[in-house]
Amino acid sequence: MLVLTRKVDESIMIGDETEITVVEIKGDSVKLGISAPKRITVHRKEIYLAIQHENIDASKTAVDRIIRIGGMLKKKKN
Repeated sequence: MLVLTRKVDESIMIGDETEITVVEIKGDSVKLGISAPKRITVHRKEIYLAIQHENIDASKTAVDRIIRIGGMLKKKKN
């Protein structure tokens, strides 16, 4: 992990197109501003992990449904 120290109004660049700026520091909180192209999604980590979890659950549900439908079709043929 790369650890950088920045002050208010200072930035870091990720690649050529993504800039992260320290907007405010208040106690234990740091407010960041992120400037990135629209094609790059930006989420808080807990939101990102929740989305990943939902996607995994959705894909499992789809497979289960396909298996059940396949079983129903086999029964209809007989």
